[in-house]
Amino acid sequence: MGKKKDKAKKLKGADKTAMKTDRKVNKKIKKEMTEKGEDDIEQLIANFVEQDKKRAQITEEIAEPPSPRCNMSLTPHPENDELLMFGGEFFNGNKTFMYNDLYVYSIKHDEWRLVKTPLVPPPRCSHQAVAMQQEGGQLWIFGGEFASPTQSQFYHYKDLWVYHISKKQWEKINAHGGPSSRSGHRMLASRKELVVFGGFHDNIRNYKYFNDVYVFNFETYTWTRVEPSGPQPAPRSGHQMAVLTDGRLLVYGGYSKVPVKKDADKGTVHSDMFILGLDAKQGDPVKQKGERWKWTLVKQCGVRPTPRCGFSLATLPNNRAVVFGGVLDTEEDDEELLGTCLNDFYQLDLAKGKWQDLELKGKRSFEKKARRRKKDKEEGGDDAMEEEGDDDAGEEEKEDLEDNLNELKLKDGSSTTASELAEHPTQSVNDVSMHGPQTVYDDGVFKVSMGAASHSALGDHLTSPTTSTEQIVRPSPRMNASMAFKRGILYLYGGVSEEKEKETTLSDFYSIDLRRMDEWRTIIAGDPSKMEWIESSESESEEEEEKEEEAGEDNREDDSNEDGNGDDDEVGACSG
Repeated sequence: MGKKKDKAKKLKGADKTAMKTDRKVNKKIKKEMTEKGEDDIEQLIANFVEQDKKRAQITEEIAEPPSPRCNMSLTPHPENDELLMFGGEFFNGNKTFMYNDLYVYSIKHDEWRLVKTPLVPPPRCSHQAVAMQQEGGQLWIFGGEFASPTQSQFYHYKDLWVYHISKKQWEKINAHGGPSSRSGHRMLASRKELVVFGGFHDNIRNYKYFNDVYVFNFETYTWTRVEPSGPQPAPRSGHQMAVLTDGRLLVYGGYSKVPVKKDADKGTVHSDMFILGLDAKQGDPVKQKGERWKWTLVKQCGVRPTPRCGFSLATLPNNRAVVFGGVLDTEEDDEELLGTCLNDFYQLDLAKGKWQDLELKGKRSFEKKARRRKKDKEEGGDDAMEEEGDDDAGEEEKEDLEDNLNELKLKDGSSTTASELAEHPTQSVNDVSMHGPQTVYDDGVFKVSMGAASHSALGDHLTSPTTSTEQIVRPSPRMNASMAFKRGILYLYGGVSEEKEKETTLSDFYSIDLRRMDEWRTIIAGDPSKMEWIESSESESEEEEEKEEEAGEDNREDDSNEDGNGDDDEVGACSG
């Protein structure tokens, strides 16, 4: 008994020491922030909350499109032809801006509305959002991250919010036993539950990646941590999740890092794939208390994407998803990573784990096929025209799309029909909120430059591999953009393009009709005037040092040539 008591005392002593250390660290951080003229992180968040409370009433007004941002959520309205954007972040090279604004994009009217309410979740990025149909539509938000303007402080949330769309009201859900504070996680709705997997937490002194699974029940408003059997995915953030038609969840990719020595970490870009669902041994597909969950490793096939971070994924009907962009990393040494931003386009069969490289057909090819279809109808004679006249105009348009213009052409010859894509217009979307600059790039380890094969951050065009004369529109290479699918149309907004030390946060907006697959439509073009970038004093001093070193080398070369020991003598010696 005495030994157990001694052990308990030691544990308590260790806890006290850890708490004491944390207090010292926090005190030191607050002192440093005071010297910089910046409040501590919790005070910064409190200031935002108080400012929002000063609003006397709820307002919704037509507004300019959202400012440049990344790591926001873009979610299709569960019923209406609208997209809901919440939060995000912007870094201009000197200062970080965090948002908690809620925009509603009307697809029909091509206009943005800004909703302002007295009660709203604090500013954040890398959170997750899920839309539900009940009670006139709901938008559920969990977790995320807040960064101070200098990026020297980070705060991770573990709060759960619901936005009642019809009432235009936010409600904070007080449910205990949920996931710890985190960002870069993924959350989706399966039947009557929210499922959260993975994520990341950083408190400056250390960091942690998660591979835990939590379930929130919509009927009981309770959290439950589940312990799935089977091969466990490694802890990660910035992965992607998609819901299969049978309620199972697919997890793909992600990023994590581990310390290898003092002040040095090793990052891993994951490209494995898992299915999370109920253990088939239970027999009953209906989820019950005490149910068992199970992980299953998926063997991938087809034309797989190269390993990457920060890619965008949207779920389509009939067990399909599409993936766009990201960044391909190359490790130069222990202190630097170089990468190339991408704008390639893939489709994934969720049930089979089969990848396919999507090929755009081009607008000219699409219009040519449409003209041929029209000509065939005209040559059908009066009977054909009479039958056409009896049809509803909407049905006629649907026929044209389905019969002639509605196949997703893939390089392996398979296809997906437009009717399949439009069958479930309110399919939930797993938008991208890769924990980019904070998990991978904010520590000064990760640097990305545009490769020769990439395109500029403002470029909109790329020559199609199927046509040599036609320029096909598609978004420029990027990472951490948000993507959403609604009624056969895929939408892509913002993100980040990096070139050496410069991070260009984008505000362009694109759509593509997956029934036609001709090219991307530019809804909002990139505006150079909005792409602010301020060189930091640190970067400027590094550039000055490089220039001084280059100047010194030039002087040494000149001195060497004057002494008769220059390049000509070296070449002669080598050739002899």
